[in-house]
Amino acid sequence: MVSIPSEGGVERSLLSWLDGVGWETHGQDGDRGANVLDGAYERDNHEVIYWNLLKEQIIALNDPVTEDNVDKFVSSLRRDLDTENLMDGNRAFHQLLTKGKTFTVNSDKGGSETVYVDLIDYENPENNRFHAVNQFPVSRETTIRPDVNLFVNGIPLVTMELKSLAQDNDWHDAVRDLKNYEEDVPRLFVPGLFNIAADTMELRYGAVGAPREFYEPWKPDSEEPEDDSKMRQAVTALCNPDSILDLLKNFVFYERRAGGDAKIVPRYMQYYAVNRILDRVREGDHKRGLIWHTQGSGKSFTMLYAAENLLSRPAVAGNPQVFIIVDTDKLNSQMRDQLANLSLEQWTEAESIDHLQRLIEDGQSELVLTTIQKFEDVDPDTQGNDEVIVMSDEAHRFMEADLGSRLDAALPDCYHFGFTGTPVREGERHEDRNTFREFSPEGEDYLHRYSVKQGIDDGLILPVYFTLRHEMEWEIDEAGLDEKFEQEFRGLTTDEKRDAIRENVTATTLAEIEPRVEKAVEEIDAHYDDHVSPNGWKGMVVTPSRRSAAMYGERLIDRRDDEEIEVLYTSTKDDSDLIKQFHTDSEERDSIVKAFKQEENPKLLVVHNMLLTGFDAPILKTMYLDRNLKNHNLMQAIARTNRPAAGKENGEIVDFQGVFENIDEALDYDAETKAYAARDKDELFDDLVEQVERVIDIFDGIPKEDTQEATSEAIERVSTHPERREFKQNFRRLQNLYEAVAPDGRLVSEGIERDYKWLSRIHVAFKRTTSGEDDPEDEMREKTREIINEHVDIPEIKRDFPTYKLGEEYLEDVEGLDNSGVKASQIAHATREHLHPRENQNPRYKRLSERVTDIVERWQGDEISDPEAVEALKSVEADVLDVDKGADEKGMEAAEFAIYTHLTEETPDAIESDEQAERVAEEIVTQFRERVDRGYSGWKTNQQTIAEIERILLDVLVVQYDLSHLIQDDDEFVDAIRNYLIQNNG
Repeated sequence: MVSIPSEGGVERSLLSWLDGVGWETHGQDGDRGANVLDGAYERDNHEVIYWNLLKEQIIALNDPVTEDNVDKFVSSLRRDLDTENLMDGNRAFHQLLTKGKTFTVNSDKGGSETVYVDLIDYENPENNRFHAVNQFPVSRETTIRPDVNLFVNGIPLVTMELKSLAQDNDWHDAVRDLKNYEEDVPRLFVPGLFNIAADTMELRYGAVGAPREFYEPWKPDSEEPEDDSKMRQAVTALCNPDSILDLLKNFVFYERRAGGDAKIVPRYMQYYAVNRILDRVREGDHKRGLIWHTQGSGKSFTMLYAAENLLSRPAVAGNPQVFIIVDTDKLNSQMRDQLANLSLEQWTEAESIDHLQRLIEDGQSELVLTTIQKFEDVDPDTQGNDEVIVMSDEAHRFMEADLGSRLDAALPDCYHFGFTGTPVREGERHEDRNTFREFSPEGEDYLHRYSVKQGIDDGLILPVYFTLRHEMEWEIDEAGLDEKFEQEFRGLTTDEKRDAIRENVTATTLAEIEPRVEKAVEEIDAHYDDHVSPNGWKGMVVTPSRRSAAMYGERLIDRRDDEEIEVLYTSTKDDSDLIKQFHTDSEERDSIVKAFKQEENPKLLVVHNMLLTGFDAPILKTMYLDRNLKNHNLMQAIARTNRPAAGKENGEIVDFQGVFENIDEALDYDAETKAYAARDKDELFDDLVEQVERVIDIFDGIPKEDTQEATSEAIERVSTHPERREFKQNFRRLQNLYEAVAPDGRLVSEGIERDYKWLSRIHVAFKRTTSGEDDPEDEMREKTREIINEHVDIPEIKRDFPTYKLGEEYLEDVEGLDNSGVKASQIAHATREHLHPRENQNPRYKRLSERVTDIVERWQGDEISDPEAVEALKSVEADVLDVDKGADEKGMEAAEFAIYTHLTEETPDAIESDEQAERVAEEIVTQFRERVDRGYSGWKTNQQTIAEIERILLDVLVVQYDLSHLIQDDDEFVDAIRNYLIQNNG
């Protein structure tokens, strides 16, 4: 078996990799690296910046700042860390990090002058100090100790939390811890660039403040990386000093959102593509390039990052005019809204052809947003800036209606970069339309590519599966057939006529045959209820004509609540009543689309020529396709269903036209794109079968019976590693796959449902015993919960596998269990849950928490047996209960007892007697209550609170009791006492 390193091992490995790319690292020897810098630069634990180091660097980087005035500057900078809102503070501090901070200094000529003081030297990176340390403690309301922090000139820019799969933790747990750190000690993250969550196998990074779903992978810009360790690849590619400074200086946006501002840092493919563009402009050898990034990868932000860098970096282009060109008013308004909400300053929108003409003639250095259509009547050869860079979105449509030629005439001397997720080799209607030929220099297919497969592998998009329904049986109304058609096919049987219709009738006409629409609607109605609605997803019906859309809309409304259905297209006064009944204007359509993206109605959209490009709705799971789409149009339709959402395993297309019957004809792309764009849903069923087998194999040799004995044996099997981790992770994916496939007759006929029922039973018992969840079945997904409710005896599970809480009254329950592995799991979880929120309330709690971790690691590493683990954990539990009783027995309140315990057990040689410790603890708490204002929100983290507590400790320990040695050389002692006072609320 391959040995998986502990968290400490992951920490040491990561520090060694950082050392290899240019960081000065501390902690590779297994000690706390932060202690080295804390000692060297005299940092108190409530500080997040190494101020003395930063002072040295500020003086070195800025001539106006000297030993005489640096303290004044730093005092001002300290106040910039004080903020009520993390994102507001982070945004303001980012300005200081990238633009510098104003400072008034004495002028050589007398008087004073205001200068900008740089905190970091971006032009000469070697002038900065780069430190990577482990175990960096910060004490505010509570104490946190992230695993690794990266500092530039003493300023914390990256916070890392590391987990080990050997200890049943992964990067998801690391993200959870980071989010808690941001909430508990936001001050550490005010200067931060991004956070990193990693385990033994995976690394994810996310901007400060980012929710869990925006923690994403980072990979090197190479198709064949030299290193086979994905963790090492990510660390060296993302966290080398050059990349950190580049990202900090040039790749940060702040976006205004309804729920509060969001910080945005680039995905790796965006970062690399932008740098390819910058290199091409800087070198000037070629003036074209194609960025082929799959739908859903964020091409809009790639263009915006490129524009920002082109406008702000004179070394790339001196004074350029940058154009972003889109091809629809809808995309233009989306980009305009995006720009309006971003921290991007130099931009304007071309509001008309005349306005665009003036902007081109003026040539001002700024970003210009426009549609390609506005170039139709722009005069040629009026380019007023000789450094023009054009970026065309949806580049596969750029050449349509000769508008590309108009643009070339208007801007004859420009760099032109095309962005697309669906390039065209040769146009379906125009032989000369070829995206690669238009945008790529000879011998180059693309400047940068990010494929469908890469998007799926990275989790940015989901796989999409199709089901063919083009051969569904529907009734032919022979009496109502067109007379000409009847004459031509007279004498054929009904089946032969149906085949003839399929072969000779256009997709549009086929979609308007009433009996066929009736049958398709029947199938859509049933499929939506069985497969889509139970998990709260939504669907879209795509039709080839407005008439067919209206026919689908009418029939779906007849079958369902009319509020669940909306039909989207435009109509005119000359249209038939059938079509006019569903007319919507632009404002109404926007309102419908906004509602569709939420959990409210509508549930199903019926569309014609709507929402197949630029429509991003993660809640959309299933597309009912009754339109003959090919190549880039089909790729864009597929991409509507592949946006990730919690619990969503895949997108789905139910194909009523037979588009996917021959994928080679439908998609004129390379083999990889064809293989990953959309797959037969039978492959999804096969994935489910394989996943069931994978999970069932964990329980090899255990009877698959619904008995207490079999369930107990199964729980014991997954109580320790590696089976525990395998079951947790694999059941999570198994549940998603089952939800995606069910209902399906093969689940019963092939025994899949039987095995899944048994595994669901085990999972309920597992969650009760290992996580202490009273009703884990309530948290299961919809279809799984239905199976459990129908086939698992929940009262029996609750009787046989009671949840365990810490306390003497529960000892009898756990003693009744025969399985020592289950006992150990229950006690370990309950003890951890009890200790975790109390670790900073009393020193005994922290020591006991460390004991539990040590016992669990030795147990899961097979160093001690199940019964030994049970006894060791029960001993800890008894000690935990004694702590709870201790304060009462001493007649002390919690904070007083915690200080007394610390003095008598952590520093016994520093005091004269237990009685003195009791008097000191009582005096500290008394003065804390009298002197610290606790009557307002935020008192716990206020700088005045921290300062006043330190003054109290000086008055009590130094003045009253002559115990100055306790605080002179021990910041951790001061931090601990402060934590006891604040955590126990005084």
